Amino acid sequence: MAEHYRSRPYSSRGTYIPSRDSRREGDLDLGVGDFTCTVTIKQEFPQSADPERAQSLMIELPHSRSGRQDKWADRKRKRLEDVLGAILREVEVRAGENTQRRIDEERAKEVRWQAAMNSAREQAIQAQLATALREQAKDWHEARALSQYCDALEYRLAASAVLVCPEAASARHWLEWARAYVRSLDPLRELPGMPTTRAPEPEGLKLYLKGWNPRGPEVQDYPWRD
Repeated sequence: MAEHYRSRPYSSRGTYIPSRDSRREGDLDLGVGDFTCTVTIKQEFPQSADPERAQSLMIELPHSRSGRQDKWADRKRKRLEDVLGAILREVEVRAGENTQRRIDEERAKEVRWQAAMNSAREQAIQAQLATALREQAKDWHEARALSQYCDALEYRLAASAVLVCPEAASARHWLEWARAYVRSLDPLRELPGMPTTRAPEPEGLKLYLKGWNPRGPEVQDYPWRD
C-alpha cells in the first residue's frame, strides 16, 4: 500500500520529487507570487502486477479552465525528470493566467458596480421628483378644498350684507386672508417648472443597489463603514 504524506510548500524554482523507487505519493504546493498550485505526484498504475508499470510515476496539476495539459507520466522515451522544467513553466503560465483572470474579474465587477450606481442614482432622482409631484398634488387638492370653503364663506357674507355688525367685518377680513393663503398654496397659480433635485447621499442609494455597497465594489456592506 502506498504511503501518503504532504510536503511543505516550495517555490516554483525549487521542488522535490520523491524517489522513483519510494512507491510514495503526495502533494507539493508550488508558489508563484501569490498564486499557489498543488502538484500531485503518484503512481500511474498502483494496482499493476508488473513491477515496472507499478513504479511508473505521474505528475498531475489541477484541471485548467483553458484546457491546458495537466498530466505527465513516465514513458520509455521521456522520463518525468526530463519534463520537470516544462511542468514548472506550466505552473508559471497558470499563475499568469490566474493574475489576468483576477484583473478581468475585478474590472468586470467594477463595471457592474458602476452600472448599479448609475441606475441607483437615476432611481433616487426619480423618487425625488415623484415626491415633489405628490406634494404639489396634495397642495392642489387642499387649495381647491379651501377655495370652495372661501366661496361658501363669501356667499354667506353676501347673504348677510344688509347686516352691519362686528362679526361681518371680522368675517370679511378673515375671507381676505384666506383667499391670499389659498393663492399662495395653489401650485397651479403659475406654471410649475421642473423641480430641483439634489445629488443622492450614499446612504440613500442603498435602497436601489440590490446588495452593492455605494462606497465601492470591494467594500463590505456589513458592518457599515464611513
